[in-house]
Amino acid sequence: MNMNGLTKLIEFLAFLKARNVPFSLHHFRDEAITVSFALVGERYEVYFFEDHEEYSCFLGSEAVELDLKPLLNRIDEGSK
Repeated sequence: MNMNGLTKLIEFLAFLKARNVPFSLHHFRDEAITVSFALVGERYEVYFFEDHEEYSCFLGSEAVELDLKPLLNRIDEGSK
C-alpha cells in the first residue's frame, strides 16, 4: 500500500471514530485491507487497495430469530 492508500485508510478510520462508529480491520484479500462496520440494518465492507477504494453494502432484516439450527446449517453449508 503506498502512502496515498494508507493515508486514505487512516482518514477513513478517523472519520468513523469521530462519529462513534465501531469498526474492525481485516485482511481477507492479499491486496487490500478491509474495514468492516455496521449501521442499523446495514453492514459494510470497505476495501482499501494501494491505488483505489471499493465497498460492499449488505442490507438485511433486523428480525430476531430464536432457532439456531438454520444458522448452524447455513454456516455449515458456507464452509464447504
